Amino acid sequence: MSLFRTVASNVLRQNKAFLPAVSVRHSSSSTSTNLKDVLAGVIPEKQKEVVELRKQYGDKVVGEVTLNMIYGGMRGIKGLATETSVLDPDEGIRFRGYSIPECQEILPKGNGGKGEQPLPEGLFWLLLTGQVPNQAQVDAVTKEWNERAALPNHVTSMLNNFPAILHPMSQFSAAITALSSESKFAKAYSEGVKKASYWEYVYEDSMDMIAKLPTVAALIYRNLYRDGTSVGAIDPAKDWSWNFTSMLGFENQDFTELMRMYLTIHSDHEGGNVSAHTTHLVGSALSDPYLSFAAGMNGLAGPLHGLANQEVLVWLTKVQQDFGGEVSDKELRDWVWNTLKSGQVVPGYGHAVLRKTDPRYQCQREFALEKLPDDPMFKLVSQLYKIVPDVLLEQGKAKNPWPNVDAHSGVLLQYYGMTEMNYYTVLFGVSRALGCLSSLVWDRAFGLPIERPKSFDTPSFLKLVKK
Repeated sequence: MSLFRTVASNVLRQNKAFLPAVSVRHSSSSTSTNLKDVLAGVIPEKQKEVVELRKQYGDKVVGEVTLNMIYGGMRGIKGLATETSVLDPDEGIRFRGYSIPECQEILPKGNGGKGEQPLPEGLFWLLLTGQVPNQAQVDAVTKEWNERAALPNHVTSMLNNFPAILHPMSQFSAAITALSSESKFAKAYSEGVKKASYWEYVYEDSMDMIAKLPTVAALIYRNLYRDGTSVGAIDPAKDWSWNFTSMLGFENQDFTELMRMYLTIHSDHEGGNVSAHTTHLVGSALSDPYLSFAAGMNGLAGPLHGLANQEVLVWLTKVQQDFGGEVSDKELRDWVWNTLKSGQVVPGYGHAVLRKTDPRYQCQREFALEKLPDDPMFKLVSQLYKIVPDVLLEQGKAKNPWPNVDAHSGVLLQYYGMTEMNYYTVLFGVSRALGCLSSLVWDRAFGLPIERPKSFDTPSFLKLVKK
């Protein structure tokens, strides 16, 4: 067990009287292994809670909007309801109230509970229901995803016929769009299903899509980087992440543990990031989940969102090449300063919301300390962790001088032999489906309307502020 998880474990054992937000909430239907049935029991309670909240406080002001927020990417505007996770500037991400180390402690592990990392299936159960699943419940989700994983022939044919020049994310998004032929929500809507039942069909589509994404992603990888070799068949004895790594062609158990962690920690980051917000926005028009999530993936493909870890790796490689080997702290510090003075940024540092070291970075660091402590690239990342924050603070421009998740993830993937940087965002996309789609189920459970904020031109804003 890594130091990070050991500390979390000790804290949990020593202090049973945690705040309510972090007390373990197990499923009230603990005997049921059917996720949909458990969710159906949770939704009416939450619907009632929201109705009462709006009835009692509907006219209460919860924030203010400044012109800087409007022209600055809507940063800090409180305008979205997202049940699955909250990003605190000082604490980092919490999934349904649980921090990453807490999730690593309480969620069921792979290999029948004997593994090191929590299974994404368990996180998905938590994101949907707000309750911590047991091993049997997680195993039931694994079984269901394995049974839903088959792709329609037209999607497989399309993927096999894409030219090699088409970016992996373009292929990923196009395949998800093509999967809309399977949408149970679109079919039910065309047949006049009642609005109260929308969430059930969005749930079905979400379960189908999450089950199929590893196969889609593996086909893209094999076609582009492994001469079109077969991904093989889904093994019912393996969990979602394990089947994914096997289809990719990696049989290293540590890599499978890394992928379980990767797919868990990249899953959700509250609702305001581009991929989550886009999925929510397109879904508000009642586009089916496939079309909605494909739109979110087109946002994830941007260099300011999902491509960031690739940019970090390019930068780290350049540092290694420039020095040709190990470098002293002073030399590296000077190099960072020269980078900043030239007008460039240090990729992997800073975050739009966070004001501390990203917990997702930290858990990856603990994994690396245990599995690859002597890897030259990891040692460089650790050295930068000691140097860059102080330099950024000294420079005085960065609100957050600490590393984010992208400062580490590419290094781990490279170590285990996945060197194809253009593909990394596809892995991110497979993970982000857990958060985007669980939120989409709740959007329809709450009956949220089409999203349509009011916009003004600059002269109109000028009139408003001069009143």
